[in-house]
Amino acid sequence: MKPAKPQMPPGWDSIAPGIEELATRVRFAFDEAQIWLDEERMLLMHSSSLGSLRRQLIDMLGLERARGVLTRVGFASGQRDAELILRRYPGAPDAEMLHRGMLLRSLEGVMKVEPTRVEFDIARGHYYTDARWNHSIEAHVHDRDFGGHDGPVCWIECGHASGFLTRMLGRFVLHKEIECGVDGTCRVIGKPLEDWGDEAADELRYYQPDSVVEELLALRSRVADLTADLTASIGTRPLLPEDLIGRAPAFRAAWTLAERAAKSQTTVLLLGETGVGKEMFARALHQASSRSSRPFVALNCGALPSELLESELFGVERGAYTGAQQSRPGRFERADGGTLFLDEVGELSLSAQTRLLRVLQEGEIDRLGGTATRKIDVRVVAATNVDLAQAVERGGFRKDLYYRLNVYPVKIPPLRERREDIPLLTERFIERIGTREGKRVRGLTDKARHALLSHDWPGNVRELENVVERGLILTEHGELVDVDALFAGTPPTRTAEAREVAVGKRGQLAVGGTSADTVDRFLDHVLGEHIGLDDIEAVVMEAAVKRADGNLSAAARLLGITRGQLAYRLRKRST
Repeated sequence: MKPAKPQMPPGWDSIAPGIEELATRVRFAFDEAQIWLDEERMLLMHSSSLGSLRRQLIDMLGLERARGVLTRVGFASGQRDAELILRRYPGAPDAEMLHRGMLLRSLEGVMKVEPTRVEFDIARGHYYTDARWNHSIEAHVHDRDFGGHDGPVCWIECGHASGFLTRMLGRFVLHKEIECGVDGTCRVIGKPLEDWGDEAADELRYYQPDSVVEELLALRSRVADLTADLTASIGTRPLLPEDLIGRAPAFRAAWTLAERAAKSQTTVLLLGETGVGKEMFARALHQASSRSSRPFVALNCGALPSELLESELFGVERGAYTGAQQSRPGRFERADGGTLFLDEVGELSLSAQTRLLRVLQEGEIDRLGGTATRKIDVRVVAATNVDLAQAVERGGFRKDLYYRLNVYPVKIPPLRERREDIPLLTERFIERIGTREGKRVRGLTDKARHALLSHDWPGNVRELENVVERGLILTEHGELVDVDALFAGTPPTRTAEAREVAVGKRGQLAVGGTSADTVDRFLDHVLGEHIGLDDIEAVVMEAAVKRADGNLSAAARLLGITRGQLAYRLRKRST
């Protein structure tokens, strides 16, 4: 008796297999020890390691709770795969997207999906599938480690399928394993939750967070926090103020140095590149001082023309110059009893430098156009991103003022020297900007995180904040922020170390990095010999096919195109 013909949605038979095209989305970055599937960073994992993970979870939590943990892990993974398909193939027919999702599991080495009945309509929110899962890796490792089974064991896979279709349809879809053979062939039925009726109750509990496990994890997190607080309180590790975010040793060392000066009246000079957070340090230093209840006043010395800067700093009397219609206090008077932060102090005119030196030495000011001397009590915190010692040598900065400011210098490291802080800062910016904009995103794609960690960050923390803000604006509510949203129109610049790796030891050209000498020699040869673009394309394609040992799919992946595109170009050249 012939098996029943599979029941498929309209257009299913016309869908090309597509696995080779999907395979072109996989990129191996060997020099960086990374594997990428579009925006997601992947990994190769021993099946024995998966078995060890399952075994340890079962031993630690019991069979039911271990199944719940792995089901929820699979659900999250399925949602990420659905986002990959939706992003990569926008506007594709429903059947094609579902088909590609099935192929993706084959590409990932998990199983081969063989559907016998499929109904799928995203617009109507309708879905039903009855399928065989062949060569399931989960069934394989479970049978190997536990010697067979008498119930469902494809926990991650059921969770993955449910997460994938839930993301596709926008409603909860549940997949249930109704047969699980010892040969790694399983039968699974999937449909929206409400279509399951009372049958869903037993399965649904695996998708709910386990209260006991969650309580244990929360307790462990709380113990870790208390341990950290205790360690910090006895001086082993400095506590950072709320607005100073970082765990990098260089960053914490800078704050430790600044904090030691907080209780004194010493003038502090904050050094560092533009955007490293010098004003945040100054505010934190003020809050840690005995002046915290008094004003904190900030002035960017490079933001005002020199003729206005002195009146802004020291105040002005009525009639001191044309336009001075009334007397007003300057920043020093407004900061009396508190802290005055002078950013870009290297931009002060020589006249203003002379007045500032007197304030630091005598604690007195004279308003412009005034004759009365005013005593003030102000703690000055200055900041600069220029080398004041060099400015002194050039004659642009007073030597005596430099020595007066440089009593207690604190160097704040640039962001590229504290890369471990980038995820922490990014998370804070996403939370803060999202609250302000009334938008919530689900985080970053792996590729976006990688781009943030490998970027040079010439603008430091300020640039990171701007990049995150742009990413949130360009990302829909509830979605993941990808690299294109973060660096829209301005591709990230890679670190010098990353560029050196990309160029390679032999000085060859590589994707993502260039050697200036190699590029110049290549261009000289191409342009000098009048080599056409078609000839260059032919050489590159032939080299890729040769390196792939004639495998067109592998060659296409090297070139970043599809197998079909490569085959078309090769045929075109041969005719």
